[in-house]
Amino acid sequence: MVVAYEGQSFTSLRNQCRRNGRLFEDPLFPATDQSLFYQANRIGNIIWKRPQELCQEPHLFVDGLSAHDLHQGQLGNCWFVAACSTLATQDGLWQKVIPDWKDQEWDESHPELYAGIFHFRFWRFGEWVDVVIDDRLPTLNGNLVYCRSNDPNEFWSALVEKAYAKTCGCYEALNGGNTADALVDFTGGVSQSICVSESDAKDNVETQAELFRRVLKVHERGGLISASVAASSSSDMEARMPNGLVKGHAYAVTDVRRVRLGHGFLAFFKSNKLEMIRLRNPWGRSEWSGPWSDSSEEWKKVSSRERENLGVVVQNDGEFWMTFGDFISNFTDLILCRMINTSYLSLHKTWEEVTLRDSWSRHDDELKNRAGGCANNKQTFLQNPQYIFDVTKSEDEALVCLQQRDRRASLKEGRGENLAIGFEIYKVELNRKYRMHAPQQKAAGCTYSNARSVFLRVDLKEGRYVILPTTFEPNLEGNFLLRIFTDVPSRCRELREDQPPRTCWTGLCGYPSLVSQVHVIEGNALTGNNTYVTVHCEGDTIRSAVHDETRSPNFDTKGIFYRKKSGDSIVIKVYNRNRLMDSFLGELTLSTEAGDISKRMQLRNKSGQLLEHLGTLSVVVVSSSVLTSF
Repeated sequence: MVVAYEGQSFTSLRNQCRRNGRLFEDPLFPATDQSLFYQANRIGNIIWKRPQELCQEPHLFVDGLSAHDLHQGQLGNCWFVAACSTLATQDGLWQKVIPDWKDQEWDESHPELYAGIFHFRFWRFGEWVDVVIDDRLPTLNGNLVYCRSNDPNEFWSALVEKAYAKTCGCYEALNGGNTADALVDFTGGVSQSICVSESDAKDNVETQAELFRRVLKVHERGGLISASVAASSSSDMEARMPNGLVKGHAYAVTDVRRVRLGHGFLAFFKSNKLEMIRLRNPWGRSEWSGPWSDSSEEWKKVSSRERENLGVVVQNDGEFWMTFGDFISNFTDLILCRMINTSYLSLHKTWEEVTLRDSWSRHDDELKNRAGGCANNKQTFLQNPQYIFDVTKSEDEALVCLQQRDRRASLKEGRGENLAIGFEIYKVELNRKYRMHAPQQKAAGCTYSNARSVFLRVDLKEGRYVILPTTFEPNLEGNFLLRIFTDVPSRCRELREDQPPRTCWTGLCGYPSLVSQVHVIEGNALTGNNTYVTVHCEGDTIRSAVHDETRSPNFDTKGIFYRKKSGDSIVIKVYNRNRLMDSFLGELTLSTEAGDISKRMQLRNKSGQLLEHLGTLSVVVVSSSVLTSF
């Protein structure tokens, strides 16, 4: 589904302009300084011109779309230009951002159809937004002020930049930003930021090889990648290093390859390959001057056909190759924007996606407050929004992305700072249905950041989990988007109720007076090798995962039971999984009207006899008359 930005319909507006014989002038993003700056003009006498006033034969594209088309102008938005460069390498992606591009192109045979209007699409907070602009572009001394193409007749980059600036409030709002945000806005994917300098990839061969495999997989599956060299101070920003790299500058990764070394026919039978990466400087100049740079001697190790396949050109065009080892040694930060495949008809791995929109909202009532801050705030942390999901495989890879609404458009009002956000994931009882009121076993968590989004890839064991997206500080309000990707459906949903609700049937059927949390920790010397446990209480049953090839399994299984009949027992049974029919191994019967139980207990047979050879279970049961205790 595509939503019209600010209700502006491209088709309706273009038809209206054609009927009136007038070129479109966008009232929402006028050709004035307010569309350029927060407050005052900092450049000079800006004159807005349409493409046909800048050249004789304007086009969206000249000889197709290329990463070489873009050059950064008088704006600190290398992050945006780098994202555009990576976008230009993927046909299937840029055609989403530039829809109906043939229909939007200048038609020299029918000039009367041109209406001075374009539209582009960006993925914003969970939906594709169609943004309409006119073609008036800011110029200074007859030249484009901001992003431009190599060819003076090509305007796609300048027009995409203008549309993006419109969604952010003005051009100046693009001054300084995060490439990861632009990559997500161009694709709808999820971005992961990796601090290469803090990893051990530089010194650990295995870690470096694994990182290369991840980067190569993202590239081969149509993802977008960017990299940068961190600046140590503001004065160090965009300073050129002796090796030609620029600090504090976003580079687009345009190719990732294993390059075959050697010459001639026999080279194809050699396994000697070099892991390499190609990058592009958005300035269109200033390249890496180390090994494997454009004119270095190392290229003699590669056949002319291989060089041709790699597109090696000795030209100061801002694009260059380097080994992945040199990349790790010189670049400090890496951004991987994964394209999440949710198609059921695919040869590659597919994902099940859950998307949830919600907000952090403050309330004086602690049961209604949803702005509790991070886990450091012990009294309020669990008051945050909570979402439950299941892992139904023995182990599943999960991708979790938390995004806050973009505040860049509020910079003019001084409200453009992002919140520091993050999330925690806890393993909970298998049958939990109500909000968590006491911390449980932490399974994973991400580092808090004031970035627009935070991301985590994690492997989770079979079970039920609760995720809490939070701001770092309590009492901060804002909207967020939570996206969870798993291999199989996770049945993710929000936990809204704090305890079992009272209904019209409560008077007849009764209401719980006691809540018990049962934790089966482990078995010891059981009589089966492929065992699992079930826990039964007042008609509710949970079952653990099967633990194979062990007589002393670590069950680590929890259940929570809201009990109307506190005198009824809790029964724990142990079974062995068999091919035809599972076999009963023993059971425990626990009476827990009051008090807690924490001990290893001997199993009984079906007749209730204690038999030592059946083995033991370690069990913890905690009960409370306060239903919001757990």
